[in-house]
Amino acid sequence: MKRRTQQIIKLFSVLALLGMCLYSCGGGGGDDSMGSFGGADIPAKTLSWAAPTAYTDGTPINTQQDLQSFEIYVHESPTFTEKDVPVASVAPSDRSFNLALLYPEISQGQTYYVSIRVVDTAGLVSDFSPPASFSL
Repeated sequence: MKRRTQQIIKLFSVLALLGMCLYSCGGGGGDDSMGSFGGADIPAKTLSWAAPTAYTDGTPINTQQDLQSFEIYVHESPTFTEKDVPVASVAPSDRSFNLALLYPEISQGQTYYVSIRVVDTAGLVSDFSPPASFSL
């Protein structure tokens, strides 16, 4: 059991961010904007990632049965610790999150760093993914 637990944690730390991509959906259309918040038009800023597909021993992962959630962390520095609290948690079926939803808790023009952790149904939590920077 302990070996399986270690395999899960190792796998999640490696695979949680495979394919993580941070991109901005900009442009002039109203569909690309979150709307006006306090007079500020906030464009969508989408974080996307790939879910793990197998444990380190090669056993396939059933995303709906084996995973509980993806936790999203945001900081002004690229360093994340076990004391950090996630700003959002999304279902295992989700593969993206609009970071603009965090406005006004985060400021426009400020550079932030985001990291993801995976939580399995047993409550095991992966390491933090490598941080990616963004700004609104």
